[in-house]
Amino acid sequence: MLDLSCPDWRDRLRAGRSLVPDLALPDADAGDRAVSVFNRLRLADVVGTPTMGEAGGEWFRDIVRALFGAVDPVTKARAIRELFLLVPKKNSKTTNGALLMLTALLLNQRPNAPFLLTAPVQKTAEEAFSAIAGAIALDPVLEAKLHVRDHLKQVVHRETKARLEVMTFDPAIITGRKVVGALIDELHVLGKMPRAAKAMVQLRGGMVPFPEAFLATITTQSDEPPVGVFADDLERARAVRDGTRQSPVLPVLYEFPMEEQTAADKPWRDPANWPMVTPNAGRSIEIERLVAEAADEEAKGEATFRIWASQHLNIQIGQALAMHGWAGAEFWEVQAERVEFEDLLTRCEVITGGVDGGGLDDLLGAALVGREIGTGRWLLWTRAWAHPSVLERRKSEAERLRGFEKDGHLVLVDHIGDDVEELADIIGRVEKAGLLNLVGVDPAGIGQVLDALATAGVPAEKVVAVSQGWRLSGAIKTAERRLAEGALVHGGQPLMAWCVSNAKVEPKGNAMLITKQASGTAKIDPLMAAFNAIELMSRNPASNSGRIEQGFVSL
Repeated sequence: MLDLSCPDWRDRLRAGRSLVPDLALPDADAGDRAVSVFNRLRLADVVGTPTMGEAGGEWFRDIVRALFGAVDPVTKARAIRELFLLVPKKNSKTTNGALLMLTALLLNQRPNAPFLLTAPVQKTAEEAFSAIAGAIALDPVLEAKLHVRDHLKQVVHRETKARLEVMTFDPAIITGRKVVGALIDELHVLGKMPRAAKAMVQLRGGMVPFPEAFLATITTQSDEPPVGVFADDLERARAVRDGTRQSPVLPVLYEFPMEEQTAADKPWRDPANWPMVTPNAGRSIEIERLVAEAADEEAKGEATFRIWASQHLNIQIGQALAMHGWAGAEFWEVQAERVEFEDLLTRCEVITGGVDGGGLDDLLGAALVGREIGTGRWLLWTRAWAHPSVLERRKSEAERLRGFEKDGHLVLVDHIGDDVEELADIIGRVEKAGLLNLVGVDPAGIGQVLDALATAGVPAEKVVAVSQGWRLSGAIKTAERRLAEGALVHGGQPLMAWCVSNAKVEPKGNAMLITKQASGTAKIDPLMAAFNAIELMSRNPASNSGRIEQGFVSL
């Protein structure tokens, strides 16, 4: 298998070098021929209609060379079966992808070969087809070779009868298709579609009969935390790039290292670093224009600016710092480190628990906050449970929830009651370790939780009701301050990042509320459970202490 890793990608980014690694391609001559064909194609929407050889970037020619040079000339077996390109907006993403597929149609030798270019947004698909049709119309040789069927958004090769079809992504239409080559534009949007994962499996399966088949995905970052097929493919591409996984996918990711994206000093905000992730700078986009746009967006607030940065700098959003969002979200990312359940048992002198949610339409959230021996830091660990029916009731979030299940931070239970038993077992283990101080619960509708905790060996006097609403504002403010001080750390779970991004603040007199009503249908149950546990820990319980009475109502 061809080694497609690029371990020096950080150095390449800073030096402005190609992110395509040095490869021993099976057919380097075929790669050079593909570049020659690609270079001849013209840009119909640019003044002077220059060729790609004149207006295109060397960075994309390297991709074309690698992709088309990766086919064994004898067996036709492909060493690079997929391309994953993560590149910000305004870097000719759609145009480059469209002309790459036109190049594939021209170089194809298989009779009646089907090619597909699809995008989840109709406007993007139309722009891609316009780039293809425009390039053909500007070249008499191509006009003679190719038949453009505008009404069907198809291009047919007159000699091979191969066809390239451009369409808006529809799982029902994509499923069952056999293609020799396919390109998906804006994969991050597909990640939010409930049936996209199955459609992608079908699309890849439809390529199996053709040894030379390839799948190219070209996308920007998501303006929300990555989910679904986008999250899966992004994770795979990063692993191949870093050399921790072998897969026939060429990873080309124009993104800042994750440690720089989450660093407190935010080096990605410095425009001097923006050329690192703007490979087409000086062609389709100028850094000066990005600086002006960024200033306008930043003036609208941090949330708006971060969304802009996700699209134009490929900054991965962990928390959407939205209007009326929780102030603690600003410090959430930088306070992530490895915190597992076992860490609380071995590193902490006392632990408090919190429970929230549990309805059929809710998540059941559990949180543990431990005070670390020696440092006094608070370590936060969470888990959530849900019945599979929530996937049907919240179809818009189904792929996201399945991703949390894959991470191991959300458990989908087959039978109602299993969730409560598993939660109680976890808290029971803390009690058996002699570390449990108290468990704070929302007093509404927690009878089954009380019974399960008792069965797990948690004394009834250690389960207390934590007042909700405005009375919880003290815990919310405490969490904010400790996050900002670096005195509260968490495990960096995507589930909690999502809950934090969902939290909306509602002023109430001199207090502030984070409630399910203010957050709408978005889920925040594990975060509310964390606030319950934080409320208890803020009372500074003694190590291995018994019950602390002040401020709580016994159940």
